[in-house]
Amino acid sequence: MKVAVVGTGYVGLVTGTCLAESGNDVVCVDNNAAKVETLNGGKLPIYEPGLLELVGRNRHDGRLTFTTDLATAVRAARLVFIAVGTPQSGDGDADLSAVFAVADAIGWAFREVPPGPPGSRVVVTKSTVPVGTNARVAERLAAAGCPHVEVASNPEFLKEGAAIDDFMKPDRVVVGVRRPEAAEVLRELYAPFLRTERPFLVMTPESAEMTKYVANAMLATKISFINEMANLCDRVGADVNDVRKGIGHDQRIGFQFLFPGPGYGGSCFPKDVEAIIAVGRRHGADLKLMRAVDEVNDAQKRVLFGKVSAHFGGDLAGKTLAVWGLAFKPRTDDIREAPALTLIDDLLAAGAKVRVHDPEAMENVRAVYGDKVYYSDRPYGALEGADGLAVVTEWAEFRNPDYELIRRLLARPVIFDGRNVYDERVMAQYGFTYYGIGRGKR
Repeated sequence: MKVAVVGTGYVGLVTGTCLAESGNDVVCVDNNAAKVETLNGGKLPIYEPGLLELVGRNRHDGRLTFTTDLATAVRAARLVFIAVGTPQSGDGDADLSAVFAVADAIGWAFREVPPGPPGSRVVVTKSTVPVGTNARVAERLAAAGCPHVEVASNPEFLKEGAAIDDFMKPDRVVVGVRRPEAAEVLRELYAPFLRTERPFLVMTPESAEMTKYVANAMLATKISFINEMANLCDRVGADVNDVRKGIGHDQRIGFQFLFPGPGYGGSCFPKDVEAIIAVGRRHGADLKLMRAVDEVNDAQKRVLFGKVSAHFGGDLAGKTLAVWGLAFKPRTDDIREAPALTLIDDLLAAGAKVRVHDPEAMENVRAVYGDKVYYSDRPYGALEGADGLAVVTEWAEFRNPDYELIRRLLARPVIFDGRNVYDERVMAQYGFTYYGIGRGKR
């Protein structure tokens, strides 16, 4: 099947590459010429495990190409995915200007293509968009002279760091359509990824659009819930790790997203929680629970700094802190809304010096902070002479470090573990003063 994917960010690039891997002829379009040049040069503008190899193989085999020529790509395609960014606007809602600009461009391109039978041309919104966007895209296509083009909603459920597996082995595929012909085209496209009896769920576009927001809102709620319980554990002397096990074995609750930490970040949860609050506000519904989830998360991002400040008696002027982990989660270079950035901001504001290391996100952080912090290409290099270590992202290489070496390199043997990576007993054996999240120590 001939497919065009407009947008080469995380969603667009993973979508296009995985569809090419399953045998489709895919053209990925972006209006950023430098990004297209990078992709055509065999490099990626993002880090995602396994993606570089897949892109290289499918480019070599001729199934995947990159271009800035939207019109040519669209005219040749049966399916056109819109996978551009929908950043948060000033009122918390999603900014749909890029989605509508692409829809208009697609409409003008399709005007020169003779109408075919139902399902012969389908535009698919893959971007995360508020309820009602599908209908607005259809209106714009009709206004451009393309009322015959079907518009479907197909929300993505990709986790950065595991996006390829999520696409290739989905829990489910959700599509929102007005006509069954559009659903059948998408069913055919996704058939290779649903051989293990995972469901292909067909619903209205409004339900599909809502599904994406509700899924992320639920996951964000679980994170804020366990973080709030972890803070209470600190106050009453309980250990949230034991509490988490005590509730997680209840099959009604489960263990997923019940790991306390410094708050959630990334491109989805913060934006989507704000967006669903805005949707509620626009329709006269005050989503009190979601506002609380957002407020808890904002406060949680400062819990680790609070532990650092309290340890040093509120005086951080002249102190040096090492920070391990800058990306909002492991296996990505994405620093959007990352808790590590909140910690760095607070440390710098308090007069502390900061030394940082991350396996993938260093250059993105350098673009934000310049020479305000010290960058080490090795984790241990960040520790030299530091008055303490804060672990903010749980990269695998941080889990079993050389504790003796850490002890020698730090000026003071203090570890602030924002992800509860380390065992308190091991920390005590090596003489560290240790602070976790919800471990009964404020």
